[in-house]
Amino acid sequence: MNKELLQQIILDFHAQKLETGVPRRLHYEVLPGKAFVCIGVRRCGKSTFLYQIMRQLEQNGTKRENILYLNFFDDRLWELKQEGPGQIVEAYFSLFPNKQGSEKIYCFFDEIQEVSNWEPFIDRLLRTENVEVYLSGSSAKMLAREISTQMRGRSLTWELFPFSFKEFLDAKKVDYQKLATKNKLFIEKGFSEYFRQGGFPEVLEVSDRIRIMVLQEYYKTILHRDIIERFDVLHPKAVMEAGYRLISSAASLYSINRITDYLKSLGHKVSKTFVGDCLAWFEDAYFLFSVKIFSPSVTKQNANPKKIYCIDHGMIQAVTPQITEDRGRLLENMVFIRLRRRTDEIYYYRTKNGREVDFAWLDEKRQPSLAQVTWSLRNEKTRKREITGLVTAMKELDIETATIVTLDEEEEISRDGKRIQVLPAWKFQLE
Repeated sequence: MNKELLQQIILDFHAQKLETGVPRRLHYEVLPGKAFVCIGVRRCGKSTFLYQIMRQLEQNGTKRENILYLNFFDDRLWELKQEGPGQIVEAYFSLFPNKQGSEKIYCFFDEIQEVSNWEPFIDRLLRTENVEVYLSGSSAKMLAREISTQMRGRSLTWELFPFSFKEFLDAKKVDYQKLATKNKLFIEKGFSEYFRQGGFPEVLEVSDRIRIMVLQEYYKTILHRDIIERFDVLHPKAVMEAGYRLISSAASLYSINRITDYLKSLGHKVSKTFVGDCLAWFEDAYFLFSVKIFSPSVTKQNANPKKIYCIDHGMIQAVTPQITEDRGRLLENMVFIRLRRRTDEIYYYRTKNGREVDFAWLDEKRQPSLAQVTWSLRNEKTRKREITGLVTAMKELDIETATIVTLDEEEEISRDGKRIQVLPAWKFQLE
């Protein structure tokens, strides 16, 4: 790549105003000698989050010249993406030769997965230069457990999602620390907006029409750029059909056999292996997530149907408007993402007599917790079903307390020596 052009891109950033947006609630740490890796779905705010880190560095006395930033979605870096990143260090220190070895340089590389052979480059940079390295990407393959072999454990990975409800309220400047009557009304109004809009930062202050158009465009771009192009897929239309089928089934059970049969009914000559690959690609792009049945047996986990969830409930409504009528599934998807921010060890539970509990997850001490999601408990038949299933699961797992998330109801239920906390969804999101 032309070195002068690369230098110009570096200098352009130094003259750029940092748009830092709403502060994100990702509690991270930076360790000496390890790259900071931030991953998440496209357009969830990773670049802005890197800008927030840069702003903090500047507030702590770091000069802008000591920050090297490149975004590899920049079309001017196309040649560099093909050739590899080796020229970057030379181009930077040609501009600032006195800094090499004498001053710490803070390197920010956005969407690094677009570059070939980036892992050994980052490894060498950390070993040979006085740097701190910050990376972002929209591929789960960048998780520390995946790249640790190539980078010799030189990374710590943090996941960023679209706005949580707290971050949404931060953006709307709503105080949720105090639950006085007036504040509570603002919070509940904010939740109604969040439930409809979702958490992608760009769609918070636009009209409903534009929001739907933008989220549909995100959906198409994720499928085309982050899946079909990245993995050089042989059956792109089948990927599109599978993605639509699954996002339409959010918070529902699916099986690879059923998805394969569906695609074959549309005329696609695909195998179960291909469908399994599709699901792995969807998860890699932070687009869709599969949840297995809670069981110590891997064989049982794989033999049973899985549940599917989407990265954002607003995207579900924009892409598949018919699902909007099933508000309970949207609420369940929202609860899943709230739990997924905390852990990736999330399951659904089925009792010995066949009753299903929506979520079982393991805490830091490897102890299970349970939560059920339902739009309302006001219907007596629904109330009996949800409580009975949850209490049965609590007995089988020897759990004393569990949660039922509803739209707006709150109470405490004692049954057979077990305690169930019923929470409105807005309060569950804030806890």
